[in-house]
Amino acid sequence: MYDINVILIITTMKMIEDKGKQPAVFNLEELVIENQAYRQTIWTGDSMQVTVMSIPVGGEIGLEAHHNIEQFIRVDKGQGKVYMGQKEDDLNFVQDIEDGYSVHVPAEIYHNIINTGTEPLQLYSIYAGPEHPFGTVHMTKAEADAAEEHHHE
Repeated sequence: MYDINVILIITTMKMIEDKGKQPAVFNLEELVIENQAYRQTIWTGDSMQVTVMSIPVGGEIGLEAHHNIEQFIRVDKGQGKVYMGQKEDDLNFVQDIEDGYSVHVPAEIYHNIINTGTEPLQLYSIYAGPEHPFGTVHMTKAEADAAEEHHHE
């Protein structure tokens, strides 16, 4: 049987419809902060996906590595600790994170995020591939347009 508090959370939870493969605009920070689900996809395309997550106090994403997919994570509320490394048993990159921090996970890298704060850790994650060449900097739109024309030749 469910605890009455679990039933109340489930019945008051705002579910987000995945708007994948169609144009969409979101107030992403609002969706992240209001999200009560562990994970919800909000946009799923052929080469990119956006999810929002709420990691409970003491909870974690869980150790994982994505093959051929890179991941961007941004914290909008709460505190945590990120662990990354080449091997499951050698997570030699450790960093505290909090509101405003972003985490960049290369493909094939093992990673985990643990909520070390006193409130849910609210974040969003983008799984994707690159568009622009490594190290790209365009100081103006004209420079970007010129580079784009050259890129498509």
